[in-house]
Amino acid sequence: MIPLRDDIQHRRFPYVNVAIIALNIGVFIFELMMGDRVTRMLLANAFVPADYTIHLTRSIAHFGFFRLLYAPFVSMFLHGGFIHIAGNMLFLFVFGDNVEDRLGHIRYLVFYLLCGLIATFVQFIFDPVSEAAIIGASGAIAGVLGAYLVLFPKARILTLVPIVIIFWAMRLPALVVLPFWFVVQLFNGWTAITTAFDSGVAWFAHIGGFAAGAAYLWFNRKRFRSIKDHPDKIEVFGDND
Repeated sequence: MIPLRDDIQHRRFPYVNVAIIALNIGVFIFELMMGDRVTRMLLANAFVPADYTIHLTRSIAHFGFFRLLYAPFVSMFLHGGFIHIAGNMLFLFVFGDNVEDRLGHIRYLVFYLLCGLIATFVQFIFDPVSEAAIIGASGAIAGVLGAYLVLFPKARILTLVPIVIIFWAMRLPALVVLPFWFVVQLFNGWTAITTAFDSGVAWFAHIGGFAAGAAYLWFNRKRFRSIKDHPDKIEVFGDND
């Protein structure tokens, strides 16, 4: 299912969400400009689990200790292709603005980055010796999806749904769209473990990010969640920063 837009109107312009999208696109354009050198750049700057375990000494010798600290952050803004970044930015565009509206600009930025770091850590736990770079904003965006589900379970999402060979546009509740997305991640993650099939997708980063975002909003739902009224007629409980 491909979300196109929701029916929740944000009260203030989502500066941070727009900036994150712009930064991701800008970095991807930079990747394209690098041409054949992009693979070397990714391995030198992105988060590679094996560099923190079996290749730790070699990694520090080649890249320095500081690289081990910044790599998880850099990885959140790197993408492996047009479909990768297009899908991520679409989901962030549809769901991020209203989560930012509830949390406030600064808190949303911190929330986004922390969800991304937690997502990377969860993937690392499940595959600590992988020599493939973990890149993409998917883990952080998964955290946004988890938060959105807690905040706006009754929101209606205009979604493209494949039926046979045709995509149909349907308005579905977030309580259907987002849990379905999460179940798909769980299924693929389980398949990756039980069959040792490497799809190149960090499924457990998606799972970890979603769980982190949902958990944070669930335990803080009295602070941020709307009153039980129409979503467009509610007070904003987040900071005005």
